[in-house]
Amino acid sequence: MKREKIDRINELAKKAKTVGLTDEEIAERELLRREYLDAVRANFKRTLDSIEITDKGE
Repeated sequence: MKREKIDRINELAKKAKTVGLTDEEIAERELLRREYLDAVRANFKRTLDSIEITDKGE
């Protein structure tokens, strides 16, 4: 995920805590959060897929 999108998520979070968000901003925030979580999950899956388990026969 690009840094600009993460920065926008943070901007919306700060605004939500101070003055609140419009319906349009709430929808944007949800979309950006979903994209962020999808990216995190994909990265985590790639990490797990690259792990190779070996049994030393102890």
